[in-house]
Amino acid sequence: MGQLGFSEMLLIFIVALLVFGPKKLPELGKSLGKGIREFKKATEELKSSWEDQVKDIATPLNEVKTDIHNMGQDMKSDFYKSLETAAEKPEDPSHSTAVASHPSEPAVSKEHA
Repeated sequence: MGQLGFSEMLLIFIVALLVFGPKKLPELGKSLGKGIREFKKATEELKSSWEDQVKDIATPLNEVKTDIHNMGQDMKSDFYKSLETAAEKPEDPSHSTAVASHPSEPAVSKEHA
């Protein structure tokens, strides 16, 4: 719906004048204006309250987001540093830390199975 033009407002005024009469029209206008004012005030308060609640929720979330981003950057930096260190010093195969594929004793004895 668009805005009311002059001709539409004039038509509404004439209909209201005919329905309510010239004596009640100022009282009706005053009541209507007061109602609209209170409605606008209530919607502004609701909007303000809603925005405050969103800010209260958004602030901690933004802090967590920043912390996670910083942790990711630190991990990325540490990873690249370890890659550079590994590239500079190749590992000696005689000092391997690999686990043997066949242990000498089974983890569970056959008697308990």
